[in-house]
Amino acid sequence: MEKKATPASQASKNELVFTKKNYQLLLISMAIVVVGFLLMMGTTDIYDFRKTLLAPMVVLFGFGFGIYAVLKK
Repeated sequence: MEKKATPASQASKNELVFTKKNYQLLLISMAIVVVGFLLMMGTTDIYDFRKTLLAPMVVLFGFGFGIYAVLKK
């Protein structure tokens, strides 16, 4: 016996979870995280403002933006 798919179930199978905008926002958030890690690089003073405060804040903002990108409808 073959079960026929109703139009509602067919629409849900063809519908993607994320839209193009979600993927764009996710790529932007990944770029922000990469920039944050690049700010942490270097062999200069380890207690520099850029490495101890600015870079971790940029990374956390990138992760937060990524969560927003995933949850945005």
